[in-house]
Formats: sequence, C-alpha cells, structure tokens
Amino acid sequence: MAEEIDQLRAALREPLPEPFAAPDVPRIMAEGKRLRRRRRVLGGAGAAAAVVAVLAVVFAAVGLRSTGPAPAPVAAAPSAPSLPPALSVVPGPVAPPVKAVPSGDVIDTDTFTPDGQLVFYFVALDSEIGFGVMAGLRTANGLQPLYLTNETRMPALSFGFHATSGGQLTDRTWVPVYGYFSGPAARITTTIGGRTIAAHLGRWSGRPDVVVFWFDQSDVPSTSRLTPLIAYAEDGGRLTR
Repeated sequence: MAEEIDQLRAALREPLPEPFAAPDVPRIMAEGKRLRRRRRVLGGAGAAAAVVAVLAVVFAAVGLRSTGPAPAPVAAAPSAPSLPPALSVVPGPVAPPVKAVPSGDVIDTDTFTPDGQLVFYFVALDSEIGFGVMAGLRTANGLQPLYLTNETRMPALSFGFHATSGGQLTDRTWVPVYGYFSGPAARITTTIGGRTIAAHLGRWSGRPDVVVFWFDQSDVPSTSRLTPLIAYAEDGGRLTR
C-alpha cells in the first residue's frame, strides 16, 4: 500500500508532456454572440406565441357571450317622489305692546335726574299675570316708561315678594333694584356686608295691600348683592322667614 502511494506522488510531480494551448478568444466571442442571438429569436417567438394564445382565448370568450341570450335591460332606478312644498308657518297673534298708562296713582321718589324724576306705577298687562310695575320718569312732557318688571312663575297676588329686578342703566337713567310685596308690609330689609339696609316703600292705591319697594343704588347696586329679603308688619313682627 505504501508503495502505491509513493508511485502516485511521483506521477503527480512529473511535468505534463504538452502544455495547454492558449485560449482562442475571438472564436469564443463569436460563439457567444451566436448563442445570444439564438436565445433572443427563440424568446421573441415564444412571446408572440403567448400573445396569440391570449387573443384566441379572449375572442373565444366574446364569441361564447355573443351566442348566449341577450342580457335583460336594466330598469332605471325609480326617481324619488317629489316632496310636497313645506307648509308655511303662520305665527300666532302677537301680544300688543304694554300700554304705559298708570293703574292707580304714580309713586314718587326722591331721585331726580337731568331728564326728570324717578317714579313707579302699576300698569295693566294683557296676560294671565294681569299687571306689572313700571319704573319711569316724570318729565316736562309727561311720563316716560323705562323698565317693566312683573311676576312670571306664580300668581301675581300671592303672599310674598315678587318680580325683584332692576339694578341697571336704562336710557341714561339708573333703574334701582325694585319689586313688590303682596301683603301688609310696613318695612322691608336686606343685609349686605353685615349691614341691614331698609328699602323705600310705596303703596299701590288700587290695592293698598300691595307695596312697591326699591333700594338706593349706593346701598344695593344689583340684585346679585341681595340676601333674602325680610318683610315686617306694622307692629314689627316678621311677615316672612
């Protein structure tokens, strides 16, 4: 075995009897070009054959469809029914404006402005409430209404305080915080900053048990400053809690 290995090694070391010839580069390039042209021709022929096959399938499908029954016509979608014209809403009768004619005597105050004297008076309303209290001015040309307040939630003559409003500037005149009390009130107060403030009072000549009250602007500038109002009877007893 060792002898055979030595012989193989000796054979591998022997030089070749004839060296390899140099490669023929021009011939190799020519053969390569010929093979590439052949592949392109074969590829183009294959693609053309594929296109012809696809067209044949398409025309066959069209022929099959043309031989079948004609499709039924598609019915047009029904048009939406026309809606009737909207009914016009006719507004109900509008309540006539308040007639600023005093119901009873006009209540004077000690407040005067360049335009006249501040006054209060009751006016009739064309509603279930029946009446309201108007703040106005007594001018050289007569009464000028400024601001109206009235009850909106409870019977207008039920016992207690009603329609407290005001505390704003209207037509250059400051309308004080005011309202009315239904009952035999002889004194009405509120408390602001720990100080008890008494309201001015004036009775309705048509209903002496209904009292108009109002506060000075310097004491009560707005209704938001009021604490619960308290009414007192002639003998000093409280009429409200």
